[in-house]
Amino acid sequence: MAVVKPQLVCPAGSLRALTLAVEAGADAVYLGLKDATNARNFAGLNFDDAQVAEGVRFAHARGAEVLMALNTYADARDPLPWRRAVDRAARLGADALIVADSGVLAYARDHHPQLRLHLSVQASATSYEAIEYYRERYGIQRAVLPRVLTLQQVEQVIRHTSVPLEVFGFGSLCVMVEGRCALSSYATGQSPNTAGVCSPPSAVRWHETAEGVEARLNGVLIDRYGPAEPRGYPTLCKGRFDVAGTPADYALEEPTSLNTLALLPQLIEAGVAAIKIEGRQRSPSYVQGVTQVWRAAIDSAWADAQGSGRYSVQPQWSNELGRWAEGQQHTLGAYDRPWR
Repeated sequence: MAVVKPQLVCPAGSLRALTLAVEAGADAVYLGLKDATNARNFAGLNFDDAQVAEGVRFAHARGAEVLMALNTYADARDPLPWRRAVDRAARLGADALIVADSGVLAYARDHHPQLRLHLSVQASATSYEAIEYYRERYGIQRAVLPRVLTLQQVEQVIRHTSVPLEVFGFGSLCVMVEGRCALSSYATGQSPNTAGVCSPPSAVRWHETAEGVEARLNGVLIDRYGPAEPRGYPTLCKGRFDVAGTPADYALEEPTSLNTLALLPQLIEAGVAAIKIEGRQRSPSYVQGVTQVWRAAIDSAWADAQGSGRYSVQPQWSNELGRWAEGQQHTLGAYDRPWR
């Protein structure tokens, strides 16, 4: 795989976030429709047709691409909403679809062969054999790798596939093996992989109690906050629980954000085609601030790779990303996992 300057792919949960991402230097933005066809199906987020069209016009006028996430799994009883979403994306001028469901991939391949297909992280394709299968069968032109591979494993996948690969550079983490999380479904009966939302708002309740503010998901106590504690959106994987009589603590995962600025030169050398920023559910200010940092970092690392500069992680970059990191903590996640 040839070394290329990675494309910076940024989240857009709203038209405001899209415009700020493009102005801050995103090469591409990814967005979803206001329904269960995308994995961030939260009230107040996402785009209707008019907003997609306006976003596409704005991005294309500035040389940026718009990628549409249709990355939930279609309801086998009624796949029409997913097929119509593919038709809408093509009609509205999206540059590519981000898809996990093989039935949706097949529909897009057969009905809109001009539309580029990216394999979503929700497909959980962690090996070159899996990625090659999707290339041969559906003609995917990019794959987003799950956040469970070490840097050496990413390099190994790149060496054995002709499909350009996209990796996550920054954003929230969770314990799921991408596309296979069942925690929210266990508590609410709604899966993020089909309904598009982890911890559906209709199941979330906040209660003032003498012991603090409780966050519950369909009745399951997820966390209890003290008066001065910041309150995050309640998800089971990041709840604090009493386990075997120990004081309540993060039993599954402590809130923290992936941050791969320190690995950027190695990712470029490995041949990564795109760096993805997580966070369609985050604010436009988050999108603007994180995009600005990663635009500067990729430009600097690419100049270094071309022999015309020297890359190092700048303190102001870390300070800015620290403002937006979950729990104000960073990690390299699985990239530097010591065990196999």
